[in-house]
Amino acid sequence: MAREKKYCTNCNSPLTQKSKFCSECGTKVEGIEETQIIPVEEIKEEVKKEEKKLEPIIVEQPKELDEQTKLKKENKKLKIKKFIYPILSCVFTFALCLGAFALFYKYYLENLVIETTKREVTITDTGISEAVSKVYDSVVVVESYYRDQLYSTGTGFVFKTDDDKGYILTNHHVIENADKIKVVFTNNEKVEVEIVGSDSYSDVALLSVDKDKVISVAEIGSSEALKVGDTSFAVGAPLDSATYAWTVTRGIISGKDRTVEVTISNSYETTIMEVLQTDTAINSGNSGGPLCNSNGQVIGITNMKLASSAIEGMGFAIPIETAVKYAEKFISGENIKYPYIGVYIYDATASRYSNEIIGVYVESVEEDSPADKGGLKSGDKILEVNGKKISSTTFFKHELYKHEIGDTVKIKVERNGKVKELKIKLGSSSPKA
Repeated sequence: MAREKKYCTNCNSPLTQKSKFCSECGTKVEGIEETQIIPVEEIKEEVKKEEKKLEPIIVEQPKELDEQTKLKKENKKLKIKKFIYPILSCVFTFALCLGAFALFYKYYLENLVIETTKREVTITDTGISEAVSKVYDSVVVVESYYRDQLYSTGTGFVFKTDDDKGYILTNHHVIENADKIKVVFTNNEKVEVEIVGSDSYSDVALLSVDKDKVISVAEIGSSEALKVGDTSFAVGAPLDSATYAWTVTRGIISGKDRTVEVTISNSYETTIMEVLQTDTAINSGNSGGPLCNSNGQVIGITNMKLASSAIEGMGFAIPIETAVKYAEKFISGENIKYPYIGVYIYDATASRYSNEIIGVYVESVEEDSPADKGGLKSGDKILEVNGKKISSTTFFKHELYKHEIGDTVKIKVERNGKVKELKIKLGSSSPKA
């Protein structure tokens, strides 16, 4: 047992063991109180014994509270089921689709061979300056004079040379009625030239100049190799040649083998021309100039355009093959002759107030002419030439001029309500048809 210190009963101040009086208040100490201190371990033992004696107290909850708790638990379960089942369904469906696609890919797509047709396209539309430079110095301005007065200008180009001369292609209507012709080269040198040959029906003319005056010769291409949509460009002297000479315009080939009815210069006679169609800008003064492909090769001679408030971008060019054919005939000295049959024909119209042609009729036949020998008679209605239907006198001449002198053509006519087919051998003379 441990003993604790003594304390004053009056002021509760600590006292020494042998002291009889309090050192603080002086009260006499009558007896000594002792306090017994119990160890902590004994206290813990006593507490444990008391806890064992205590019995657990069970508090019973009311039945109503139990029912509410059960309902809450059930609602909670229902809510979980409401959200969990759709989620599980989506996951299952996704897994199923994924598995099906994996099988589809493995057994089908991996072995699938897709055949494709590749179309090679060559793009050359990156500029045509190099192509222009090939033909540019071969182009000349053509000046037509009458009695030493300049009355018209056009364009031409050097298409070939020989030992002495250079040959310049242009249009017949550019030089028609001129008594003197000069050309201007790109170095501004002006030279007088000679007419080698000219033809009004083909609208082709050929000029010659001293070879030493030629700067460059154009490269000849092929109009037959062209495709609709191919790039084309023209070089010419539109409008005022002093200002706009050697103007370059660009477009595409809009059509091939076009048949256009035109009036022959300085006459009321019409003819049909087979030409190339282009949307390359062509203006007055461009006539006779080159129409080129994207390689700078000449494919035609520009000769006309259709112009009105309702038409835009319709220009035409004589195919280079046609122009060269006539040029070679001029160089060789051959006279241009067209086949004829010796017949006068006219277009019949519905009335004198209408221009609608209802037939082509024979007015008269020359005696001993191919037409007379072949059996054509006055009053016959011409229906076809070699199977081609005839709609006008212009088309009749066009079909005849496709053939060479000496060819035999089949002409179908209507006479007295009956159709007859006649064979006529084409003669050689000035065209009468």
